[in-house]
Amino acid sequence: MAEIRDLAIGDLAKRTDTKVQTIRYYEEIGLLPAPTRSLGNQRVYGESSLRRLAFIRHARDLGFSIDAIRELLKLSDHPDLPCDDADGIARRHLDEVEDRIKRLRALEKELKRMLAEHRDHGGRIADCKVIEVLSDHSLCGHSH
Repeated sequence: MAEIRDLAIGDLAKRTDTKVQTIRYYEEIGLLPAPTRSLGNQRVYGESSLRRLAFIRHARDLGFSIDAIRELLKLSDHPDLPCDDADGIARRHLDEVEDRIKRLRALEKELKRMLAEHRDHGGRIADCKVIEVLSDHSLCGHSH
């Protein structure tokens, strides 16, 4: 298969489903190296930029932070290193996701409780449990 060369930024954006502004931002913060320039001074990208941007997009879709992606990209530049550091980054991210899920489940439970109490108390704002609980955190059934 022939190597991809001379992609304009718009083509790179389409191939990776990434906005042009986002590509420029990734260049600005150093996630993507500065591209070569055409004689007309337009950005020109090749296969390595396409693969790197696809990596970044996939990592972002999985919720990895920019800093974690930066670390993972540094590791991917050294394929002979052991995988322990990459595993550690993924483990930390999984821990964060699990913590977020736990908080979201508590939030879901609280919202369901508020709505269930609301059904039991009629339809006037003066009697609205949603408004009452939102006005006084001590009425929440869970810390969140």
